[in-house]
Amino acid sequence: MRPTVLLFDVDGTLITTGGAGRRAIERAFEVRFGRRDACAHFSFAGMTDRAIVRAGLAAIGRPTDEPAIDDVLAAYVALLADEVARAPAADYRLNRGVAGALDAVADRPGVAVGLGTGNIAEGARVKLTRVDVYHRFAFGGFGSDHEDRAELLRVGATRGAALLGRPLADCRVLVIGDTPKDVAAAKAIGADSIAVATGPFTVDALAACAPSLAVADLSAPEALAALLG
Repeated sequence: MRPTVLLFDVDGTLITTGGAGRRAIERAFEVRFGRRDACAHFSFAGMTDRAIVRAGLAAIGRPTDEPAIDDVLAAYVALLADEVARAPAADYRLNRGVAGALDAVADRPGVAVGLGTGNIAEGARVKLTRVDVYHRFAFGGFGSDHEDRAELLRVGATRGAALLGRPLADCRVLVIGDTPKDVAAAKAIGADSIAVATGPFTVDALAACAPSLAVADLSAPEALAALLG
């Protein structure tokens, strides 16, 4: 098998959070601007945290420069831990097949297991710590690395290749996500992709985006085969 870098998305792919992240973003806008409705008009699916905040700031007529985005995200991080802690266990969980998939690729020679997520790094840590899987990922490409999903995946892939001690060009990169934006970003960096219907999109909708594989969830035998190359 070629050296392989696995990049897992977080929300909708690894975990379901019952909307904890959205609530924390809404509260951050309320704290900073008294506007909880800044992001009410769009879905967060497949978006990076910085892009979400930029769109929310624009919607309420506020400056969308980098310091303004950083300010809202600082408030968000402080509130996210509270929202995650308060989320009912029935609403906050690992998605089907995730535990088995992570077990299958753990400590496998020539495989680097990381994150490729629009979450800022601290947000990913908070969300995944609750379900006790954050330690399973040795590196990542995050929304704090770049606002564009393709570019943050490129950062993650580069870090994974470095961990394997190989040039990125020698590695197979596989992105695992739950939205068309994950698939498009994988294609943009020349990576393969597994699209899982554990988020807001059906298998058929994801298959229409032409990922390398579209499955209901990571328990599918063909998903495990794809992860292992």
